[in-house]
Formats: sequence, structure tokens, C-alpha cells
Amino acid sequence: MVKLKKDIFKVAGKSLDSRLIVGTGKYKNFTETAKAVKASGANMVTVAVRRINILDKKKPILTDYLNPKKIIYLPNTAGCYNSEEALRTLRLAREMGGWKLVKLEVLGDKRTLYPNMLETIKSTKILVKEGFKVMVYCTDDPLLARNLEDNGASAIMPLASPIGSGLGLQNKTNISLIIKQSKVPVIVDAGIGTASDATIAMELGCDGVLINSAIANAKKPILMATAFKEAITSGRNSYLAGRMRKSDFASPSSPSKGII
Repeated sequence: MVKLKKDIFKVAGKSLDSRLIVGTGKYKNFTETAKAVKASGANMVTVAVRRINILDKKKPILTDYLNPKKIIYLPNTAGCYNSEEALRTLRLAREMGGWKLVKLEVLGDKRTLYPNMLETIKSTKILVKEGFKVMVYCTDDPLLARNLEDNGASAIMPLASPIGSGLGLQNKTNISLIIKQSKVPVIVDAGIGTASDATIAMELGCDGVLINSAIANAKKPILMATAFKEAITSGRNSYLAGRMRKSDFASPSSPSKGII
């Protein structure tokens, strides 16, 4: 059996064993959330600061189910539609929990939930200057991705397809271009529908994948979380192994020399 070198995923100074990041929204309750996170093997979870209770002890609180000393919390700006809202939300997260590693998403409209890239770039510049380490949800435009990296983004998080759509990777060419040019981690975020989508993303060379709806909205979320855990590992190993070259013609599996 070949012993593989431990494959560490590093992002914004954090070393993670798992390349799967999972969201904490859309589950039936916090108990199901915790079970799904455990089944996924994820070391990092995203938390919508505006939507999920992480501090008010008078209500069910996420930190009672997912220990922030064992799981890395990644506060995000889900539901923010301009720079001012996003900045206020993340500054509040820093004040509440001391979080400086954050996920920025500034949405353009409520129908597509596509990123407003002008506001996203503006927010990234300000947050980086304020000492935040910013993982940025963005379109799959290679030029805009490079702009984010040039302005200090700690990770580039291009969408696979619209948030919650489950359509999977719609533009592998652009994702590949972003991967090839980036010196920071590239993590596919949004639109993944099933485990095979995650495998494809990892085989392209993505550093990681962020999943929420595909697990939380599955008929069996815990089982789906396990499927994604295995899919990420399989896709990463396939990428590291190096696929065979494609050919327009057949090639015999057995040697042609020495045939009886």
C-alpha cells in the first residue's frame, strides 16, 4: 500500500485536515447541524452573522452544539446587499467574538444572489486595511478574481452556479483559469448539488469546496455529508495522481507486442 504524504489545506494562516467547508444554515435544528458537520469531517463552518444565533443565551445557540474551540467559525455576510451592510456585519462579528477571519459576500439582487463585484472589491480593500483576513465570494471572472487577490483577499471563492441552485459547475474553463493564476486558495462556493459536483471541482485543482444547501436540503443530510466527505477526498487524490491524457482514438489496454 502506497503511503501518501499528509495533504494539509492551508488558508489564511489556518491548517485544516479537511478541504470541505460546510454552512450551518437551512437545517431543521442545531442538533442536525452538529451531526452533519461531524459526518462531513469539516474543520471549518460558515456562520451567517445576521441569521444564526451565536451569542444570545436566551435562545438556542449554535456554540452549544459546535464548539468554536474545536471548529473554526467563519462569520459571513449572507443577506448583505451593499458594502456598508457587509462592513457593519463583519465589524460586529469582530466585536462579538474576536473573529478576524471572515467570509465576505455582497449580493447584487435577490433573484440571482449573484455577487455585486464593485461593492465586493470595495469592501475587500477596506476590510484588509482593517486587519481582517478575507475569504471572498465572487463571480467566476478570472480578471475580477485577480483584482481581489491583488487587493489582499486570503481566498478566492468563485460560484459554481447560483446560490442554492444545485446546478453544479457551469463554467469549468473559468474556474480552471482562476486556479492557474491564483497564489491564494481557490474554493468553489455556491451551486454545488451533489457529491459528484464536488469531486469534479477538486479534480480541476480547487483547494476546497464550500457546501450548505446540498447537504442541508438532502433527504438524508447526515448521509449526504458523509458522501461529500468522501467525494472531496476522492477528487483531491485524483487531482494529485494526475489523470491520463485524453485521446480522440482508442488505445489497447494490453501490449500489442508479443501477441501469440
